[in-house]
Amino acid sequence: MAAVRVLVDTDVLIDYFNAGLHSRLLDDRRNRIYYSVVTRKELLAKEGLRSAERQAIEETLRGFRLVRPDPTITARYSSLRRRYPDLEKEDARCLLLAVPEAAGTAAPATDYPTKAIRLVVPFAPGGSNDIMARLVGQYFTESMRQQVVVDNRPGASGIIGTEIVAKAQPDGYTVLVMSLTLTVNPSLHKKLPFDTEKDLAPVTLIASAPLILVVHPSLPAKSLKEFIAHAKANPGKLNFGSGGPGTTPHLAGEMLKTMAGLQITHIPYKGGGPALTDLVGGQIQFMLENIPSTLPFVKQGRLRVLALTGRKRSPLVPEVPTLDEAGLGGYEIVGWNGLFAPAGTPRPAIAKLHAETVKALANPAVKERLATLGAEAVGNTPAQFTAFVKAEISKWAKVVKDAGLKAE
Repeated sequence: MAAVRVLVDTDVLIDYFNAGLHSRLLDDRRNRIYYSVVTRKELLAKEGLRSAERQAIEETLRGFRLVRPDPTITARYSSLRRRYPDLEKEDARCLLLAVPEAAGTAAPATDYPTKAIRLVVPFAPGGSNDIMARLVGQYFTESMRQQVVVDNRPGASGIIGTEIVAKAQPDGYTVLVMSLTLTVNPSLHKKLPFDTEKDLAPVTLIASAPLILVVHPSLPAKSLKEFIAHAKANPGKLNFGSGGPGTTPHLAGEMLKTMAGLQITHIPYKGGGPALTDLVGGQIQFMLENIPSTLPFVKQGRLRVLALTGRKRSPLVPEVPTLDEAGLGGYEIVGWNGLFAPAGTPRPAIAKLHAETVKALANPAVKERLATLGAEAVGNTPAQFTAFVKAEISKWAKVVKDAGLKAE
C-alpha cells in the first residue's frame, strides 16, 4: 500500500518513543514538529506485547486521521528520506507521524508555555493597561518561567494593538491587555478590522478601578462645584485629555459634560501617559484618569484632585469625595482591564492563562500593588468574562448613541 501520512497526539508519539517502538526519529524543536518512522510490522512484532496491547495499537492506528499531502510535510519527509537512504527500502509500510496537527497550525498547548509570551498593550506606556500588563507579566515570568514581553502598540483608541492580537496565531503566545474601550469601539467606529466578539477570546477580568478628576493648578477651582461653576463661566475654554476616543477617561469626561451641562472640548492622545504629560504641562486643563498615574503629581502639587468617579471612596485617597457626593448625583463610572487571547486559542492555553492570572491576583505582593493602584482584583472565569464583555458592548452602545459620540 502507499505511504500513509497521519496525525498523532503528542502523548502517543512519546509512548512509542519511550517503548522503543520506532526505527528512527527526527526532532525539529524550533518548529515543534516531531517525526517518527515506524513500520506496522515493527509495532506489532514488539516483544512482550500482550494481545490487549496489540489490539490497542491496532485501534490507535485505525483512529489516525488521514490528511492530504502538505507541501511542507512532503518536503520535510523528503529531507528525512535523504538523511536515511535506507528508508526508501522500507517501501509502503511506513507511517509518518507529525505533531502538531499540520504544518503552520498552532502547537499543542498541553505543555504551554514553552517560549516567550507577548503581552500587547494597545496604548502608550504609563496608562492603566500598561501598568496592569507589567504587573501581571512580571508574575507570569516568575510562575511560568518564560519571558513575558510587554509590547506597547498605541493608536486609534486601541484598535491597532487589538487588531494585532485578533489576527495573531491562536497559540497563546500573543495576548492582549485591554480596557473598557474595547467594548466602546464597536459603537464609536463604523467599521473595525476585527469582530470584537468573534475574533477575541476573553480570558479574565483582571481588575477594576475608579478614576479621579484632576485639574491643573492654574484653574481656580478647588472643589467639584467650583469647577463646574468655572467651566460654565468659561464655555468652550476648558479642554480635557484622554488616551483616545472611546477610552474610559473620554467617556468619563463626556458623562461629566452631559450631566453637568458643560461646554468642554475633548483632546484625544495615543495613550493616557502623553495626555497626562500635557496636563501637567498646562496644555490641557483637566482629566479624569486612573489614580496611580495621577497621584504622584497630586502629591508634588503639580495637579489638584477634586473628586472620584466610583460609587464609593477609595482607601488610597479617603479624603477625596465621589462626584456623586460632591454634588453630581448619580454619576458613576469604573474602569477595568482584562486579558484576551485570539479566538481559537487552545483551551489548555486559555485555562493556563486564566489560572496563572488568578494566582497572581491572590499573591500578597500583587494584592499590595493593586491596593496602591486603587484597583480591586477580580479574576472571573472565561465564561463570566465573556458574558461581561457582551453586556458592556450593549451598555456602551446606548451611551454612545444617546450622547451622539463619534470617532474623532
